[in-house]
Amino acid sequence: MQQLPIVGDVAETCGTAGAISGGAVGLSVPPIDPAKRRGTFSLVSLGCPKNLVDSERMLGLLRDDGWQFVPEPEGSDLVIINTCAFIDSSRAESYGVIDEMVSLKAAGGTRGVIVAGCLAERQKETLLDERPGVDAVIGVFSRDEVARAADRLIGALGEQRSVFQPAPATALDDGNRMRVTPRHMAYLKISEGCDRTCTFCAIPKMRGKHATKPLEQVVAEATELAADGLKELVIVAQDTTYYGLDLYGEPRLVELLETLEQIDGIEWIRLMYLYPMYFSDSLIDTIASSKKILPYLDMPLQHASDPVLKRMQRRVSRGPTEELLAKLRDRIPEVVLRTTMITGFPGETDEQFAEMVEFVKRWQFERLGVFPYSLEPDTPAARLDGHLPDEVKNARRDELMAVQQQIAHAFTQAQVGRTLDCIVDSHSGQRDDVWIGRTRADAPDIDCVVYITAPETTPQTPLAGQIIPVQMVAAAGYDLAGVAVG
Repeated sequence: MQQLPIVGDVAETCGTAGAISGGAVGLSVPPIDPAKRRGTFSLVSLGCPKNLVDSERMLGLLRDDGWQFVPEPEGSDLVIINTCAFIDSSRAESYGVIDEMVSLKAAGGTRGVIVAGCLAERQKETLLDERPGVDAVIGVFSRDEVARAADRLIGALGEQRSVFQPAPATALDDGNRMRVTPRHMAYLKISEGCDRTCTFCAIPKMRGKHATKPLEQVVAEATELAADGLKELVIVAQDTTYYGLDLYGEPRLVELLETLEQIDGIEWIRLMYLYPMYFSDSLIDTIASSKKILPYLDMPLQHASDPVLKRMQRRVSRGPTEELLAKLRDRIPEVVLRTTMITGFPGETDEQFAEMVEFVKRWQFERLGVFPYSLEPDTPAARLDGHLPDEVKNARRDELMAVQQQIAHAFTQAQVGRTLDCIVDSHSGQRDDVWIGRTRADAPDIDCVVYITAPETTPQTPLAGQIIPVQMVAAAGYDLAGVAVG
């Protein structure tokens, strides 16, 4: 069989979905009634899947207000940038895109630039002064004001250049979105904000306290997505296992999952951002017995040394975490575990780093991402002693990833010869009968892919979105190649 190229070491990445500007796969752009058309706009979405949901909501609101989406910023009336500010590299990327769009405006390539999202929320006191070419700034919880901001800008009503609102009591409504993901896959945000007080994280300052989206509202949004052709539902939140505690007085994730399972059309339910607290036996049993909830659990752990975990204020320790991991391995058949680790946290010693390496070797996480610690000026960790040089943080990251690479490659190699269900995402664009898909072990954007040879198909064959059996015949690093069965 022909050797197929791999996309890259995507198993090493986590936390950002990258930029999406206009021409995303599967994006359907309905024409606007000329009598109602207000203008054209483009959108750049940066950051995590939760940010992407916000972007899709803004797309839908602008569409309903008469704005026509166009794939490229150049030539559009407006550009909206939904920014990320999670770590220093995320802020740098956001500022880079803002500067690019402001330069485009100065050259006459667009009439206005609107900045939304986490960077807007985090820098709300200074962003307009730092970037005077920006026309409007919209905070995280003012997302639904985007159409009004666009109308005011084009109508030359520029006296109100910023819109910020306090965090709502419950999560925002994410219905009636204009999706940029493929039709068969969507993210569903079940809550907003976070009650964790991790010392390294600025998300609560940008996204507020945890706010559960009412169960009925989540189900209504999932039903809407299923009616639009969805097959894979990816559950996201800042803290998924905490779902319901603030609104109902107890975690309600099990009840939510049992209800989502009953929705016709949804075939795969994937769980992301599962904090190890509130991971109950009933939740494990629900996942283990489900025909739709995938045995794929994304559980960011960040470290394995108790002194570091205490300085991080994670409120979990290694012992209970290992007890939970043992339960998951024992009770959920073929479970795939994804986690993230931080290297070089302030005060991390050589021995504590070695403890984390040993922990990763012991538990053999199928998917793992590693970040060197990023100093966030407005977080408690910034005031800790023992900050390490960048070269130490990066060297430790590289060492841990070298360990993980062997684990991930061995897992991929072990799949060769097996027949696994794959969801087909798109045509490869390389050969008529080759497609790109994912197994149950692979979340979209952050994990690996399968190159699927499907004989007697062409790019016009309606194979995208189908879940098909694929016999795995070769491994190439993190990725697989297989042949469609039947």
